[in-house]
Amino acid sequence: MTITHIGLLAGTLTSAAAIPQVVKSYRTRRLRDVSIWQPVLLDAGMALWLIYGVVIHDLPLIVANSFSLFCYTLLIVMKIIYREDDSSCSSDYIGSNQ
Repeated sequence: MTITHIGLLAGTLTSAAAIPQVVKSYRTRRLRDVSIWQPVLLDAGMALWLIYGVVIHDLPLIVANSFSLFCYTLLIVMKIIYREDDSSCSSDYIGSNQ
């Protein structure tokens, strides 16, 4: 296993971490508890890592950060689009007084 393979494996694992949140957010259309700043800051950092990876021609950095950037940008878009759904009262919260 080369250092590039290790980098690709690390990038795959860390990028895959975004998938469950994106899928859950899409299915439920609820992002009330997701801070807008978390994916915004991650996107900014990943964009910088992507630029860095392109400049130094590092495939693991380019692939991992491209995918993660896509996922977290999608999360930001869903947070904006579904914000009205989040503001409505929900009866599925246990212990809700409403």
